[in-house]
Amino acid sequence: MTGTDVRSSDTDAQGAALPDDETDETFVRETEPFRRELLAHCYRMLGSVQDAEDLVQETYVRAWRGYSAFERRSSVRTWLYRIATNACLTALEHHSRRVLPSGLGAPEADPGAAVRPAESGIAWLQPLPDVLWAPDSDDPENGDPESIVIERESLRLALVASWQYLPGRQRAVLILRDVLAFPAAEVADMFGITTEAVKSTLQRARARLRQLDVAADSVAGAAEVAEPAARALLDLYIAAFQNADTLLLEKLLCQEATLEATPFRTWFAGRSTCVSFLGRQILGAPGDWRMLPTSANGQPAAIGYRRGPDGVHRAYGVVVLSVRADGVVGVVSFGDPALVPAFGFPTLFRESPDAKQP
Repeated sequence: MTGTDVRSSDTDAQGAALPDDETDETFVRETEPFRRELLAHCYRMLGSVQDAEDLVQETYVRAWRGYSAFERRSSVRTWLYRIATNACLTALEHHSRRVLPSGLGAPEADPGAAVRPAESGIAWLQPLPDVLWAPDSDDPENGDPESIVIERESLRLALVASWQYLPGRQRAVLILRDVLAFPAAEVADMFGITTEAVKSTLQRARARLRQLDVAADSVAGAAEVAEPAARALLDLYIAAFQNADTLLLEKLLCQEATLEATPFRTWFAGRSTCVSFLGRQILGAPGDWRMLPTSANGQPAAIGYRRGPDGVHRAYGVVVLSVRADGVVGVVSFGDPALVPAFGFPTLFRESPDAKQP
């Protein structure tokens, strides 16, 4: 992308001619195939599904306004990523880093301790519903299986959380180079910097991730758990929760399992501590919880509903599991009912057997 392309996408909002009706169809045909991957990109940058959706919408508005001035010295895909990335960088200037509870301090050793709400102003990392970004596996035009696996691994909660520690420019360069495999020269053109500056920024980002104990090549190196096995673990986790079965949870969780839940800063590590905490403070009686399977960040997940004093199960939030072949190694519960509609689920659990759940 040249400087001309960069200026056209930035100045269009200040009065550049809009596309006429004859170009609308061409614009949609050329840009819509990238909407899902742009959403994933904005989510990696921002850690928020709502913010990512807003920035994708802004990207398409900017692109539509600048389409007539686009000189095609780069691909449409590169042009859209340039607009989206810079929109994200602008947004990051006004937002604090999004975190998980494990990013705020050490785990609590006492499973009987009262959980501590985080202080006001904490911005929590959010889960990304797979339905919003994942290609249809039955559509042969949606990429090869290996690319889909890499895409899924690059959205893992732990990885996205680690990227939030990077300054905006380092985060963008790392994602564009290591996840999306844009050539260094194209990334340099996106930001109006030299290729050497891109390489230097990437080295600093990788060094920071090594300090956080996140390997720079973890996108390609993470072990993939087959979907049937991951779903089986999710089904057992749901059964354990719905039946308040601590024995089953103990079998499911790995020895080094972790448990964290927003909006609390308290989190737990170690199977015995996690199971004890859940049994004492969360599970309640059989039937207090209802859960429906889904997926988020390429990981097995569930929508949680908790029974209130009136007997109605209302949405609690979303639970995302990190799994490996021998069990569940991490549980992150997002206690925010507002997230549930983004997954396509209702806020009330319908007990009627003939009522269809999503």
